[in-house]
Amino acid sequence: MPLPIHVKAVELFNQATGTFYYTDPQTLILEHSLVSISKWESKWHKMYLETPNKTADELIDYVRCMTINKNVPDYVYYALSQENIDEIVRYMNDPMTASSVYEPNSGGHHELVSSELIYYWMIAYNIPVEFEKWHINRLLMLIKICSKKNSKPSKKDKAAMDRRRAEINRQRLAKMKQRG
Repeated sequence: MPLPIHVKAVELFNQATGTFYYTDPQTLILEHSLVSISKWESKWHKMYLETPNKTADELIDYVRCMTINKNVPDYVYYALSQENIDEIVRYMNDPMTASSVYEPNSGGHHELVSSELIYYWMIAYNIPVEFEKWHINRLLMLIKICSKKNSKPSKKDKAAMDRRRAEINRQRLAKMKQRG
């Protein structure tokens, strides 16, 4: 689901020419998707999801990569207000799904995730390429679900699930003041 961002008209200063100019109000239509991430990674040669401390230029460029409407003047990205940025961050952090996948604390190996790896997972799980335009958090949840449904739980996972079920049952019995 794309996010419309309404950027108000502002006064900007061009340091190169030493002049002030006024912008027109604009509406950006943003999509935090695999397509956006792929565009950004192609330009910056870094894994978007594995780069926590992005520079201001990298962040502004990611918003540019997220923009799906055409012919947006470059100055619009520098006219974003703090309110606009906060709205974009909330949108990017939204899980966009009601699903969850139980993942026991493995403490093990973390695979570095690039856009190509996500495309590989889509191919491996027969996820249609059209889903590359889904919100990235929703797409990653679908991939996690496919992974869980296509793998057999290990003995360690089964034991963890049994302990979790037993704890939930104990909590329910305590809440209902029953002994079972």
